[in-house]
Amino acid sequence: MRITHQVTLMLLLVTWYGSTRCLGITVDPPEHLVISDPGHLGHLQIRWSPPASLMNNTECSKLYQLEYFDTNTNSWDAIRTPRTEYSAQFDLMKDVSVRVYTVLNGPCTNGTMIKSRDYAALVQKPSSTGVKGTAVRDFVCVYYNRQHLKCKWGENPKMSAKSRQNLYFWHKGLEKADECPKYLISNGVRSGCDFTGKALPEFSEINFCVNGSSPEGPLMTTFISLQILNHVKPETTTKVNLQTGPGKRLEIQWESPAGNIPVHCLEWEVEHEQDGPDGKIATQQITTKEMSLTLTFDRDDRRNCFRVRSKLHKYCANKSLWSEWSRPTCHPEKKEAAPEPGWDVVAISVCIAVAIIAIMVLSLCVWAVRISRREKKPDSLLTLLFARPSALQFTSEGLKRPKNLQDSQTQPLSNV
Repeated sequence: MRITHQVTLMLLLVTWYGSTRCLGITVDPPEHLVISDPGHLGHLQIRWSPPASLMNNTECSKLYQLEYFDTNTNSWDAIRTPRTEYSAQFDLMKDVSVRVYTVLNGPCTNGTMIKSRDYAALVQKPSSTGVKGTAVRDFVCVYYNRQHLKCKWGENPKMSAKSRQNLYFWHKGLEKADECPKYLISNGVRSGCDFTGKALPEFSEINFCVNGSSPEGPLMTTFISLQILNHVKPETTTKVNLQTGPGKRLEIQWESPAGNIPVHCLEWEVEHEQDGPDGKIATQQITTKEMSLTLTFDRDDRRNCFRVRSKLHKYCANKSLWSEWSRPTCHPEKKEAAPEPGWDVVAISVCIAVAIIAIMVLSLCVWAVRISRREKKPDSLLTLLFARPSALQFTSEGLKRPKNLQDSQTQPLSNV
């Protein structure tokens, strides 16, 4: 197919070249080709002027064939227009290459469309400003559940710890570029932008620019252009139901997560894990557009587990991001065995025994203090607790000392 296209293009060129030679008519290319940057972060204006030789020509209509190199597809794009200006999207980190032809058609060419052999061309080199090796890395945008957008980037190892990054964005709904509404901070450094609450177009390009400053000088600028609809990440599926059916069948059903994504735009991937006879787990991925799946199983003692995730299919977006996996749902459900008694139980028993002994000792101390206060004697608590059994008498009034012991203790020291 590509070879046929090239042959057709060569035949057209030969025919066009032969017609110009036979008619003896030459057409000059446009003049004063200019590329200007209005500050739209890669959406550039291309302007040119008609050739001076055709300024007074009113017999033929003039068209211009503009060709510009698309670095994303690595090919030339072409348009024909009667105007002398055109705007197109470019990657400002690469060369911007354009060329323009003049095309005539009308009585002055005997009704034959003739294109100029020469063309006006211009190549614009990318800006070289910024400290080398300081551009941000791994710029990624995620459009969560088609509700809010977050873009993040990584630091370059050569970037100073005191660097400060700035993010700007532009789309056709803005007159000029706007700055990030809310920066994401990681370890005290800007690492992304949160666009929650910011209205953004889903079906047209949005241009992003990350630049900044550092003590060593300005950071190298990074330009990115993307459609956020191609970066949608659906919400995680939370409701997955698994039940058995007749004939040893497993029926899995799930619900679409809440959000702004139509159900018909989602495709699903089901991961099935099954315990094998040798103890190994066999894994299988199944893609479906339905929200249910039926499988058969051989034995009841072999465990089958399922989890589900989703993304936008190709009919709603050129590409998409998979959601996170749902929690596994298994049959048969795993029964948790009761924990066997171990060292924890022994430790708890020891603690309980120590607590009981402490309470008994404390109670004995309190009882002894009360006895001491009732007798109103200056004897110490230790004397009461550790007195000889023969020195104590139990009466109906309580615990008392023998009288001879009391008298001997009240005698003056000179008589001892």
